[in-house]
Amino acid sequence: MSKATKIALLDYGMGNLHSASKALSAVGAEVSITNDPKVVAAADKIVFPGVGAMRDCMIGMHDAGIDEVVRHAVFNKPVMAICVGMQALFEQSAENGGTACLGILEGSVKAFDPTWKDEQGATIKVPHMGWNTITDMDFNHPLWTGIEDNAHFYFVHSYYCAPADSIQVAASCDYGQPFCASVIKDNLFATQFHPEKSHKAGLQLLKNFVDWDV
Repeated sequence: MSKATKIALLDYGMGNLHSASKALSAVGAEVSITNDPKVVAAADKIVFPGVGAMRDCMIGMHDAGIDEVVRHAVFNKPVMAICVGMQALFEQSAENGGTACLGILEGSVKAFDPTWKDEQGATIKVPHMGWNTITDMDFNHPLWTGIEDNAHFYFVHSYYCAPADSIQVAASCDYGQPFCASVIKDNLFATQFHPEKSHKAGLQLLKNFVDWDV
């Protein structure tokens, strides 16, 4: 019997840890909720979650030492970032009047424009909350194995990522305007949506990450 993949689920007080841990365990991972650098170093892979305001998240990361853990981990093992965890990878967020982020990826995080209109001509509601479809996945990449184009995933966010390098965009979504729903760079994979809340497609994506041989 193969050994379970060890996942360090990073705890800095701002993540949906219970749901993410339960979902990862359901697809066969051995999960440790932690901010201990030694536990992170011993893990096979890292999951970097996040919910809430960016400034509070960055303070929580710094106080827990997670900011340096993430910067180190992205050069050493597979990392999956979720929601605000994805946004934190970029250089700057417009949230809270402007917040410096980790700068691991080039680009910024922008606010949804409340004047945008959906396909029916109605003004969008902010935050973007609920189910939406994602498109433009590169099905040659193992992270999308078993997931159909236009698959539904669950979103909760008022800001979206704008990568400087469009080649890093791994999936798109439309909410008044198209926006980046996922990025992939080398061993780093991130989603704006919450796979741990996205039922069958979300569990498949998490399984793909657990099985990912970078």
